[in-house]
Amino acid sequence: MKRLVTAVALGSIMTLPLTAFAQDKVDLDSDQAKLSYSIGATLGQGLSKDIKDLDVDAFAAAVKDVYGDDDLQMSQDDISSTLTQYQQKKVSEQKAEQKKVADENRKKSEAFLKENAKKDGVKTTDSGLQYKSLESGDGKSPSDDDTVRVNYEGTLPDGTVFDSSYKRGEPISFKVDQVIPGWQEALKMMHVGDTWMITVPSDLAYGPAGTGGPIGPNQALQFKVELLAINPDDGAKDSGGDADSDDTGSDDSGSDD
Repeated sequence: MKRLVTAVALGSIMTLPLTAFAQDKVDLDSDQAKLSYSIGATLGQGLSKDIKDLDVDAFAAAVKDVYGDDDLQMSQDDISSTLTQYQQKKVSEQKAEQKKVADENRKKSEAFLKENAKKDGVKTTDSGLQYKSLESGDGKSPSDDDTVRVNYEGTLPDGTVFDSSYKRGEPISFKVDQVIPGWQEALKMMHVGDTWMITVPSDLAYGPAGTGGPIGPNQALQFKVELLAINPDDGAKDSGGDADSDDTGSDDSGSDD
């Protein structure tokens, strides 16, 4: 669809003289003019996000040369080379920005974990997982193959809530071995009826990849987890959604325990 819009937009551009790009107003009385303007606006909005310093005059001249069967002012080799260099530059910039964010998150997460470990009642396992019991139950503990039903709320180190079954008004069910390592470890230590606050280092969560959403690279995560039941309805029914559809701790990153 985007290719079609782009192609139509370029064709529409060619119905205008080059000086049209400098006009403040155009005649939009006809349906064709409105369509052309709408497509041009869509194309322009997309380009303005990707290439903020686009030379509109050079862009328009190139389009006019192509549609007018005029000789291009650059060779195809030069065009390909220019585009390749630009793409490589953008990739390098994106990688540098991602590394910067990942490094910042790592430092903040390490500081957060260090301070959290000092709080009363917080225990740290050999893996680095931190947990604190808020309420104690006397039920059984789940194993890897069990399905559990939980209520939970997940927050970033800055306190931002990124997911919550409490806000949705219903718990969620999933298999223990389908979530991130930090959740797996905590759940297998918990008993039905327990409510814990677990603080998960990034290497037990989503690591340097993050989720591509609210959870960035190298971010520690904190969850309030209430273990409600093991194998609810014999595991045949999910009481609160799909464990792969949210950020409860579902292991979308491909990590293995």
